[in-house]
Amino acid sequence: MTIRRTDTADGGAGWLAQHERWLRTVIVARTGDPQAVDEVLQEVALAVMRHAPRSVDSANLAPWLYRVAVRQSLLHRRKLGRQRRLRESAARRWSDVEAGGSDADPLSWLIADERRQMIRHALTRLARRDAEILLLKYTENWSYRQLAEHLGVSASAIESRLGRARERFRSQLANLQVIESTP
Repeated sequence: MTIRRTDTADGGAGWLAQHERWLRTVIVARTGDPQAVDEVLQEVALAVMRHAPRSVDSANLAPWLYRVAVRQSLLHRRKLGRQRRLRESAARRWSDVEAGGSDADPLSWLIADERRQMIRHALTRLARRDAEILLLKYTENWSYRQLAEHLGVSASAIESRLGRARERFRSQLANLQVIESTP
């Protein structure tokens, strides 16, 4: 027997009501969280409403609903994992700030974070060549000799390129009012 979407005035909610009990069991098994069942079941209902086929064979209805429930359960677990990682990252950043002692003030942390963002923005406004040499020098702690070897130029060329890149970077920082401009 073929069930058409129009056979139920609710567009698929009847299918869910008929199969809700075992779908709940599948969701609990997949998420491992009995409290998440209602939330995931709502997502299943939305997916059924959005993506219900025009007609489905009654023999294929249960397997189709099972696949939808499994997919929504996996999406729920992925969302929880992202939220957990975000919380852990924020906790690590906050503990780093607290370890700094005087920067334990949330306002200080916010200002420092904003300053870091402005510095990153100033780096993006530099020519790639300038940003590259500054990053290699100051994030990788490369010496002039290492920079010269890797970039295939002389150490004196690195010295002058680095000097010009620093000056351009200072200018960008002054334009963004991260530092005071020097006359």
